[in-house]
Amino acid sequence: MQLSYWEQQTWFTNIDIAIIGSGIVGLNCALALKERFPKKKIVVFEKGMIPSGASTKNAGFACFGSISEILEDLQTHSEEEVVQLVKERVAGLQLLRDTLGDTAIDFQALGGYEVFTNNDADRFDFCAEKIPYVNSLLKEVFLSKNDVFSLKSDPFSFKNVQKQLIFNQFEGQLDTGKMMKALLMKCLKMNIFVLNNAEITAISHENHQISLKMNNSVPFSVEKVCIATNGFAKQFLDEDVQPARAQVLITNPIPKLPIRGTFHLDRGYYYFRNIHNRVLFGGGRNLDFSAEQTTTLGLTTLVQNELERLLTTTILPNTPFTIDRRWSGIMGVGNQKKAIVKQLSDNVFCGVRLGGMGIAIGSLIGKELADLSFSPIHIY
Repeated sequence: MQLSYWEQQTWFTNIDIAIIGSGIVGLNCALALKERFPKKKIVVFEKGMIPSGASTKNAGFACFGSISEILEDLQTHSEEEVVQLVKERVAGLQLLRDTLGDTAIDFQALGGYEVFTNNDADRFDFCAEKIPYVNSLLKEVFLSKNDVFSLKSDPFSFKNVQKQLIFNQFEGQLDTGKMMKALLMKCLKMNIFVLNNAEITAISHENHQISLKMNNSVPFSVEKVCIATNGFAKQFLDEDVQPARAQVLITNPIPKLPIRGTFHLDRGYYYFRNIHNRVLFGGGRNLDFSAEQTTTLGLTTLVQNELERLLTTTILPNTPFTIDRRWSGIMGVGNQKKAIVKQLSDNVFCGVRLGGMGIAIGSLIGKELADLSFSPIHIY
């Protein structure tokens, strides 16, 4: 690839900050930096035609974790750590809503539910018993007179599930396509460059600058680099972050669809919601963790068949439906739930490992990454 003089001068010269990845973290990082340093030249590099990881491929859950997920986290994290995780998710969601506005992202506070199959009755009993305990832990987060979690009879005619669901009044949903469009438009208005089909394939230090190589051929220099590639981050850093593919399908419109809200099933490994009189349903990576630990977008018969089976037997047992489309996205996960926001080397920083909570914490991690990149503390 050969650049013209004009291309080189306009897009690849005098770059103050290069951001790798145009998902929710990368664009929020760019916005935070531009607000703080309006005269700096900020360029966001995206390897795909549109964001290639999870930001435009997720289910659009504005959530902070179901009760079974929170209780499972308490097995590997302290109470303080779990409360802090929830605080960050709540703060991140509020920052996203403040940045873009509820109308632009089609935010709807419909509440969320955790559904337990009859085969999972013991887990339901355990979670139901722990509701007062978890509510007491989270009281300081929401500062509300009302409890976060409560029991509610199933009004949706699900089948083969416990008669009671665990309801979360603070959960919501949004349109991730509209969210990313709004972020991109805000970046454009603030004179932030976003280059698509521009994959950064190498990062190296040269003198006092960072040398980047794009699409394996085009070299250029920048002052600072912020890596926001989440599940694809292993290419650039040696940290505890692994890719995790999530497969999704969506039905065609269903007349008089009664389902409204966001729904968690099997510790959050399955999740579904209503959107435009359709059911969007995803998950199933727990069926074969090794196969889904990949950066390759794609579908498997194992997962897709199970999604359809659960739709037929559990979610829409008495409702005919057809599938409109299927897709997948790549998350970044690790042994710990806390995101990795750190300096990797001189003038190279990262904000990755969102653990499937990108909608909740992506805006906050983007801001933290921006703050870190101009922190007066340097470790190198």
